[in-house]
Amino acid sequence: VQLQASGGGLVQPGGSLRLSCAASGRTFSSYAMGWFRQAPGKEREFVAGISWSGGNTKYADSVKGRFIISRDNVKNSLYLQMKSLKPEDTAVYYCAADRGDYSTAVKFEEYGYIYWGQGTQVTVSS
Repeated sequence: VQLQASGGGLVQPGGSLRLSCAASGRTFSSYAMGWFRQAPGKEREFVAGISWSGGNTKYADSVKGRFIISRDNVKNSLYLQMKSLKPEDTAVYYCAADRGDYSTAVKFEEYGYIYWGQGTQVTVSS
């Protein structure tokens, strides 16, 4: 599967952004998906994950209550709605897909994902 992330940009603190990840190739609905981010000088970290059906979602503590992950298996798309953005949310955001076995589990670790998008920059600054 090929992944293309988009929707990043510059936003003021307290603002909102919606990231999208378009998938092509194998059956999108078979993949559990995740969003990760990497800030300058830091390791890439888990942000949110979703099972193949969308019935199971998990979030990093730092984004709980502010970010929502969702997917549309008809449109082959993954989303991350971000609100109440903070300067510490500034990072390159990546979407990722697991091996595509209709997993109901959400993977928290990078090694749980096989396919990665190219990343989209989110900058939160006044």
